Amino acid sequence: MSTPLPVAVDAMGGDAAPRCVVEGALLAAERDQVSSMLVGDEAKIAEIDPHLSSHPLITIRHASEVVEMGAEPASSVRRMKDSSIVRAAEAVRDGEASALLSAGNTGAAMAASLLRIGRIKGVSRPAIAVPFPVLGSTRCSLLDCGANPDATPEMLVQFAQLGTVYARSRFGIESPRVAILTIGEEAGKGNALVKDALNLFENSDWAESCGANFVGNLEGNDLMAGKADVMITDGFTGNVVLKSLEGGVRIALDAIRDALGSTPAAAETAPVLDPILNPLFEILDPNLIGAAMLCGTKGVSVISHGSSSSDTLANAIRTTTEMAASSIVDDFRAVFAPK
Repeated sequence: MSTPLPVAVDAMGGDAAPRCVVEGALLAAERDQVSSMLVGDEAKIAEIDPHLSSHPLITIRHASEVVEMGAEPASSVRRMKDSSIVRAAEAVRDGEASALLSAGNTGAAMAASLLRIGRIKGVSRPAIAVPFPVLGSTRCSLLDCGANPDATPEMLVQFAQLGTVYARSRFGIESPRVAILTIGEEAGKGNALVKDALNLFENSDWAESCGANFVGNLEGNDLMAGKADVMITDGFTGNVVLKSLEGGVRIALDAIRDALGSTPAAAETAPVLDPILNPLFEILDPNLIGAAMLCGTKGVSVISHGSSSSDTLANAIRTTTEMAASSIVDDFRAVFAPK
């Protein structure tokens, strides 16, 4: 049996890189037995753990440059050919790694993926898919969450096809329910983009091509209510929704934890409430998955938060490994192949 290829991890990407990235790779190796190729400044990576070079599940690939978080993405990727994100993407392109993972500059990760790994033929613009928790059900995936701030109606239809394949491959949903995210369920609600997109959704054969079940318009409060498996929007709106909900969930969970320890009487309830609340906390915790896939590239490319902790990055490496082991890229190709 051949040894699975490692995930190429941008070791210099993230607010606390490379420490959190290295610690995340070590956690992923220990907890999930998954392998990582850490791409970045070899000396700085080795400083964190002097025994890293002999680790059976971790390798280091040197890269001398870093695309900083505030840098202009596309020009930086073209200019900085020895940057960690570019070298990580090239490892995927060259068959030396199974997938790309970065918590660094999101635009640079997308640019490196498109320029080095490539876009699947037929896909106009890849989209970022983020799975949101739905209590008592599978997750609802939102596309696009930041790759395309200015989208067209035709792009939204492709996002729906990408999201359908993602939901089926990632969560085993045979015929995913797809909805457009807007300000009202009625057909006349929404801006010009939504109205024009709805016309395309209802008057083309896109759903048949990917096995989707189109359920029309839904509102923001439906995202985590189990009414759809995939919700579609432009990248600007999707990113605002993502950041708003993540912030709101964290505040709510922290408030509950603080309340349980606020008084001696409240603390006495902990033995009863902890077993009930902890599974809920895990479901709602944005760090549990730790990563979002850029759907539509020729290889698996995954983006994580710049503020990711080592635990979040360990989860992201596990998630990325699972997606790389699946048939998701081939499934995308099958939908977009010329008929």
